[in-house]
Amino acid sequence: MGLMKRHWQRRHFVEAFMISMMRVSLFIVSAALGLILWIVVVRGLPAISWDMVTKIPEGGYYMGKGGGILNAILGSLYLASGGTFLAMIFSVPIAMYLKTYLGDSKWGHYVRLSLDVLWGIPSIVYGAFGFTLMIALGIRSSLLAGIIILALIELPIMTRAMDEVIRRMPVDLEHAALALGSTKFEVALRVVTRQMLPGITTAILLGFGRGIGDAASVLFTAGYTDRIPTSLMRPTASLPLAVFFQLGSPYPEVQQRGYAAALILTIIVLAVSLGSRWLSARLNKYTIK
Repeated sequence: MGLMKRHWQRRHFVEAFMISMMRVSLFIVSAALGLILWIVVVRGLPAISWDMVTKIPEGGYYMGKGGGILNAILGSLYLASGGTFLAMIFSVPIAMYLKTYLGDSKWGHYVRLSLDVLWGIPSIVYGAFGFTLMIALGIRSSLLAGIIILALIELPIMTRAMDEVIRRMPVDLEHAALALGSTKFEVALRVVTRQMLPGITTAILLGFGRGIGDAASVLFTAGYTDRIPTSLMRPTASLPLAVFFQLGSPYPEVQQRGYAAALILTIIVLAVSLGSRWLSARLNKYTIK
């Protein structure tokens, strides 16, 4: 009886300890997020103006004179949108093939491991790879090069996120479709895609959020310019690099604009996150639980 009591007390202590650790972890993460948002808002909000979001940098902008960061805002949207679209074109078929044809086979595990490794590679390595390839091909920094390298960064993220969502699909739906005479391709196209559309949409927006916030890769490939790009072969600015360059300025006014650019970038990422949740909730109404 005493042994059972001690065993119960030990289990109760372990449970209480783990609950306390989870609460502490939650508090640390929430406090860190709150502190980041507080610093960005307090320092960046006073510098935001209509001119800042509607004008490109004018002469002497980086010494505290007039102008804005419209070039960086549009550049980031061009880069992230193009990279996400290009990555989506390849990631959706790869995820469908993993689910429908490879499954849990040896090759399936190998492909998933490769995608996980690619996911963990730092973005600066992608940038160095893209820069080396550009030199070999004689290509200059451009919007197209930035889109391609961002697509490479987003591809493993989107594919693995889609794969994990698709693998949770009820097996009975797939078996029912096959029993009715559907081919594996038809099951992937008409059953898996429709059922997993909320998760696939979330994965795409997750990749977009990663792409719009990346700095190291586009520094090597997309370059930076104070102009709005007029073609895919022109260099383009981006918000992460605008933050980096302005915070490195010795002028306090320019540093404050850097925090303002960081705030704008944060608002865009927050809007994408909230939009993905709203869209997933809407699409979940049309899926089978």
